[in-house]
Amino acid sequence: MKRRQFFKGAAVVAGASTLAAPAIAQSEPTIRWRCVSSFPKNIEVLYGSAEVLAKNIAEATDGKFQIQVFAAGELVPALQALDAASNDTVEMAHTASYYYVGKDPSFAFGCCLPFGLNTRQQNAWFYHGEGGKLLEEFYAGHNLKALAGGNTGSQMGGWFRKEIKNVEDLKGLKFRISGLGGQILSKLGVVPQQVSGGDIYPALERGTIDAAEFNGPYDDEKLGLYKIAPNYYYPGWWDGTSLQHFFINTNRWNSLPKHYQAALTSAAALANVDSVARYDVLNPAALKRVVEKGAKLRAFPQDVLQASHKAAMELYDELSDKNPTFKKFYDSYRRFQTDSNLWNQASEYAYDSAVLRLARR
Repeated sequence: MKRRQFFKGAAVVAGASTLAAPAIAQSEPTIRWRCVSSFPKNIEVLYGSAEVLAKNIAEATDGKFQIQVFAAGELVPALQALDAASNDTVEMAHTASYYYVGKDPSFAFGCCLPFGLNTRQQNAWFYHGEGGKLLEEFYAGHNLKALAGGNTGSQMGGWFRKEIKNVEDLKGLKFRISGLGGQILSKLGVVPQQVSGGDIYPALERGTIDAAEFNGPYDDEKLGLYKIAPNYYYPGWWDGTSLQHFFINTNRWNSLPKHYQAALTSAAALANVDSVARYDVLNPAALKRVVEKGAKLRAFPQDVLQASHKAAMELYDELSDKNPTFKKFYDSYRRFQTDSNLWNQASEYAYDSAVLRLARR
């Protein structure tokens, strides 16, 4: 009797488990999103960060949450990606917030500030410092949820047709540059131009611009800028780092199940770390190649750096005086940078300097 009851009970449990599996699967909603990128496909690390996110989201949800990535211009123009997510034309975008300083200069803080934080500092300020909270509040006002999702690290200073020997050589120069760097250089006589990555080469070729910055050697090599403007300057003081974000329409974010939100957050963080590591591998070799192809490495003259820094500090004071949001960001940012630099000087900078000195012996 007990034996018959045992098998009867086992059959009931087996049947319940057979029914439970489809029920659990059915509880996972199938979601299809579109993500528009500001980057062309041939810039595969920047563009590829969105692909890294999409791949990991699909794997984490057993294919239930699919995100299709569209390169710059496929659905919306490169520099309108953020607007497309904000107004719910698409569910999300992958872009650099400093492309949108024309709306509000405070957009610069999500990406980079000239003479500002480096990559590690920017991540620290965003993830665990005051920056994350400030940016969340700011982006919410534009109907956006932001997740850090890619970083180029420090960049080069750009490609110039003619050598820059002093500040006077900047006057009248038509220079492709993004973010607040353009406003700073305009104080020195530069005519800043905002041109999407895929349009830089033809703009240089036609003479629409005289010089251009984009990223580091790996991406710059792909754009072929060394063929037209061989003078390759450093440092890129306006891009000590360049943090990209996944901008998600707020309503779309709020409609996601909590575990999908968690998966999306984790996938974005992975894309963020992955991009830095890839650039640190790819840029050194690319720098050697562009020099072999004719690029002339040049450091910006000291008077150019000093004048640029002075102009930057003046601009930040001006913006703080007339924009309370910018001032709130700037005060937090500078406090963090001051404290972080003390630590860097005692550890990272001192270590790097010591290694370089020993390597030269």
